[in-house]
Amino acid sequence: MSMVRSRRFSTILLSLGVSSALALSACATTDGATTAAEVTPAASVSAEINANDFPVDVVESTHPAKDAPAEGELRVTLLGTGSPVPSTERFGFSILVQAGDMNYLVDAGRGAVIRLTQAGVEAGELDGLILTHYHSDHVLSVDDLWMTGYVPAFGGRDGGDFMVYGPEGVGTIVDNLYAAFENDRQVRAADGELDLETTGIAWEEFTEEGVVLDRDGLTVTMFDVQHDPANVILPSQGYRIDYGEHSVLISGDTIPHPNVVEHGKNVDLLIHEVAAFQDPDVLPQVISHHTTPEQAGEIFRDANPGMAVYTHFVNGIPGKVEGVSDEEMISRTKENFDGEVVLGEDLMVFTIGDDGVEVLDQQALSER
Repeated sequence: MSMVRSRRFSTILLSLGVSSALALSACATTDGATTAAEVTPAASVSAEINANDFPVDVVESTHPAKDAPAEGELRVTLLGTGSPVPSTERFGFSILVQAGDMNYLVDAGRGAVIRLTQAGVEAGELDGLILTHYHSDHVLSVDDLWMTGYVPAFGGRDGGDFMVYGPEGVGTIVDNLYAAFENDRQVRAADGELDLETTGIAWEEFTEEGVVLDRDGLTVTMFDVQHDPANVILPSQGYRIDYGEHSVLISGDTIPHPNVVEHGKNVDLLIHEVAAFQDPDVLPQVISHHTTPEQAGEIFRDANPGMAVYTHFVNGIPGKVEGVSDEEMISRTKENFDGEVVLGEDLMVFTIGDDGVEVLDQQALSER
């Protein structure tokens, strides 16, 4: 069941409230591989290439996301693989999912518009934004995606509303953003820069687990997860996305949860958050809200995905708390799982087709 509401011309002023984040992350990089068959653990923490080496220019972009996937393919790009800690190498959590001519974003962490632009996609080309929960590091770019998307100089939006989907509470965020930035819309229209009709934003609220979006062969299924031991961080959701015979599961922020295994059984791609510190006792309030590599290994083992991928790295605090190396992250996972594990990178892209999953990491992308 879902509720739909569009906000276009209301000027009611409401207060914007978003939960502050508990997760923490650090800046780890990985030197992945170019195809599913060749994926190997990173050789070192430092990579020769990082996401900031790619132009913030949709015209110059050579990223695969610039063009629609081939017929029948499902493409997934990790725009941001970080958490609340400010990082130039790992931007805030955000994932681009493409199928046919559709472009959907899952979550909108810090810098999502920049990474989206580097991937060659205008914000105005998005068909919608799907939110897992409302910690700040997952919603900081909702306003940026919406407003950058309606500015003609950055592509503009031909018409209709920018759609934001999510569990209970999504309307509060959207309505308050609409009120907060009323002046931007009005002055740009008064200045002749754009048509006010192109600046709308709408929301659709998902109130029950199950299929929440079904469009042109793309099916999105929402399920509950649990972000903290007491289960007070609500709502907290994960999503499985299917397109034809291809599938990807995005865990959202969660401690180990049986729903991830249930909905992730035999998916082509299982993307899961991860948390690890050198000293596991240093920040118990953080670790207790996430999934360790050892725990994730058990999830991957039981779900048996074609490929397991880490994102939303909670891996120390630079200068304060020591994280773990790429090798140790993989090693801890392998205690319970002997399949393929990929350490995600910003802009890393996975193309799911009939022949399996093709992976392009930052190094491979730089050689296109």
